[in-house]
Amino acid sequence: MPRTNVVQSGRPPRIRRSSPQSAKAPEGDWSADEIRSLQTSLKAWSKRTPRDMPWRGVGDPYRVWISEIMLQQTTVAAVVPYYERFLARFPDIATLANAHEQDVLSAWEGLGYYSRGRNLHRAAQAVMSNHGGEFPRDVEALRGLPGVGRYTAGAIASFAFDVKAPILEANTQRVYARLAGDEGDPRTSDGQTRLWNFAERILPARGAGPFNQALIDLGALVCVPGRPKCEECPLVHLCRAHRAGRQDQIPPAKARPKVTDVHEAVMAVRRNGTWLVRQRQPGERWAGMWDFPRLPLERPIETPGKAFAGLQDALMDSTGLHALPAALLPHFSHSVTRYRIHLARVVANYAAGEWSQLAEVRWLKLEELAALPMPMAARRLVRDLDQPGWAPDAPFELSSTSGRRRNAKPR
Repeated sequence: MPRTNVVQSGRPPRIRRSSPQSAKAPEGDWSADEIRSLQTSLKAWSKRTPRDMPWRGVGDPYRVWISEIMLQQTTVAAVVPYYERFLARFPDIATLANAHEQDVLSAWEGLGYYSRGRNLHRAAQAVMSNHGGEFPRDVEALRGLPGVGRYTAGAIASFAFDVKAPILEANTQRVYARLAGDEGDPRTSDGQTRLWNFAERILPARGAGPFNQALIDLGALVCVPGRPKCEECPLVHLCRAHRAGRQDQIPPAKARPKVTDVHEAVMAVRRNGTWLVRQRQPGERWAGMWDFPRLPLERPIETPGKAFAGLQDALMDSTGLHALPAALLPHFSHSVTRYRIHLARVVANYAAGEWSQLAEVRWLKLEELAALPMPMAARRLVRDLDQPGWAPDAPFELSSTSGRRRNAKPR
């Protein structure tokens, strides 16, 4: 006898939900009428809630490209002043392509992720040499430029040329996942494939640029992480996640990366009123920028005399310079991706020796360092060195039980 489901005590039968691991985006169950409703509702909402940004509506692929590269890993509020200063310095692609990389990195200083600035310079040169100075309209050709991925190519093509090109970034990824009711991890390869397919399916044949921008705005203003503002959403009547009461759980939260603590000593070596800086090499953090010499530490400095003696030896071994510690400035910590870097900031007076590394070095006055691109922590040190409150020429007594003698010959 076949088994039947019986409702007992007036309770409805339990509905089993698919697990996130096996979830699929149900983009196929969207009817043509629903897609038209989505497009119409979103367009009407965007007209009611425009976002004023200096790169919106310009139709200039150069400006769109600059803004999109800057907006990677950076907020709109932080980008706007950098964007305006950058365009004042490099108003067109020819100017950018002909600039020295050091000038580009100087203009980028403070935005972080400096490979973006280097790729920007290389891409400008590629547009000039390979495309006659004109941005290609084709998504695949755009993806051939250094630093331009699928999202950035789609953004340039749709925002500047109104090409029917989908986009997928942090804001739209969240919007698509909730609209489609996709319970899977959007950061996996399968999740990305499903959401790119969904983005392409709902894209209108014309007006792709404004449509994509409206989706970004919806994700930034309404369909926010954690608790979305569904009561304000123009697409709530179509949203599969809201229909299932899962809008707070879709997409699943990204696991926080484990933060690794790194301890370093940054050595501000002084000689006759000038300071030693080195250009960071390919493969190092902040390649191409200028920084004070850094030395690794196993732990924070707790006993200055003993620690400074070891740093004096390490500096000689690493650089060929013999320098005498003079002062310890307050420590400074900053984050780089998943690393938390704790800096012991040591001021030392040059005593003897010649620079032995391949990296280029310069001895410059503090005011001259303003012309060089520097990481944020190095720029902070320059400002602090220019402040009163410490005596750069005061002697510092080294531990008598460690470190080379003061008259040791440098290597």
